[in-house]
Amino acid sequence: MNLPYRIAVAPSGFKESLSARQAAESIAAGVLRVLPDAEVDLIPLVDGGEGTAEALAAATGGRLVPCTATGPLGSPVDSHFAVLGDGSAVVEMAAVAGLALVPPGRRDPGATTTYGVGELLRAALDSGARRVLVGCGDSGTSDGGAGALQALGVRLLDADGRELPHGGAALRRLAAIDAGGLDPRLAGAELLVACNPYNVLCGERGVARVFGPQKGATPARVEELSVALERWAAALTEAFAPGADLRTAPGTGASGGLGAGLAAVGARLSPRFDVLLDGLDLDARLARADLVITGEGALDAQTARGKIPGEVARRAREAGVPVLALAGTLGGGAEAAGLDAYESIAPGPVPRSHALEHAAELLADAAERALRTILLGTRLVSRGRAHNARPPYGSSTSPRPVRAPSRLERTARRARPASPPRS
Repeated sequence: MNLPYRIAVAPSGFKESLSARQAAESIAAGVLRVLPDAEVDLIPLVDGGEGTAEALAAATGGRLVPCTATGPLGSPVDSHFAVLGDGSAVVEMAAVAGLALVPPGRRDPGATTTYGVGELLRAALDSGARRVLVGCGDSGTSDGGAGALQALGVRLLDADGRELPHGGAALRRLAAIDAGGLDPRLAGAELLVACNPYNVLCGERGVARVFGPQKGATPARVEELSVALERWAAALTEAFAPGADLRTAPGTGASGGLGAGLAAVGARLSPRFDVLLDGLDLDARLARADLVITGEGALDAQTARGKIPGEVARRAREAGVPVLALAGTLGGGAEAAGLDAYESIAPGPVPRSHALEHAAELLADAAERALRTILLGTRLVSRGRAHNARPPYGSSTSPRPVRAPSRLERTARRARPASPPRS
């Protein structure tokens, strides 16, 4: 009896369109069109960005706690944090300061704030949590966590003793930090920041230069923010952590520098996958698969630097399992992530608005196309091996061998036909 194929589907979310769970379900739908008997293991993965609190609450038997907090533009937004099954809390910075909360026409990382992140931290402490995990990712800010510290009671003053307004650009005028009002509960709580260790606050690879343009910064604004964050790093170090490296230590640049701001007040910065993948038994689940399919909104040079498809590829490679990645867009440098194959979910040029609206359909179709191509390649390899094993044409030494179909071929013959073209 032939065992069914085992396909592990381990994607990230697709920003502004699909959660990690929705992406996994769409990929699985495409797989099952081709291999209806396949065992599909859904492993939706989060990286600290959008959907992290909800995913961890669901995985631990916890719950989401709705609340209102200050959004990245300074106005109230509906947000939430999670209380996990063990009583610890998760604050997802994207739920209150994410790029998706900033309309495209108003994106300026020099003006947006993480103030709401500090408010969510206070709410989590109010709930009784004494261990709080902060998920970093998908931010629309670049204020070094200054807003979060202000919400936690820190005063940031200019040379005239006036409180600085929100936004990273204002940090150029920072003259003094008054930490006298810092929430005392932080001293008795464990604050853990799940971050990308490749992201640093300052320097040529600092967050202003690497991520500022993605958040709407002009070249002039990038340079302005770079100077401001240098000032911020120096002031933070002097006020809270003499001798520490808050400029270029791993993770200090997480979420526009939120990592540095929280590290200054005692948070521990940890590689996000060491924290967020704990308990998923991911390595064993990937090792059991015949094929791993991952995906994300974009594959590019950043994929190998702490993104989910890069992490999945690294773990699958160690297990000797091939990896296919599907993405909304493909950029230069994606090949460095160690993926065996990757492709865009769009069959051709499509408007971005259409791709976002129809992401689930496009992703399922792309999974189907890719898997049919893999089946074709497997048949060609099997045919080539059989051809090399036969005697030459005209030889009378033996009859041409009859080759039994491979497992992939037998499965493909049972598969349903491709979906008809959509109108």
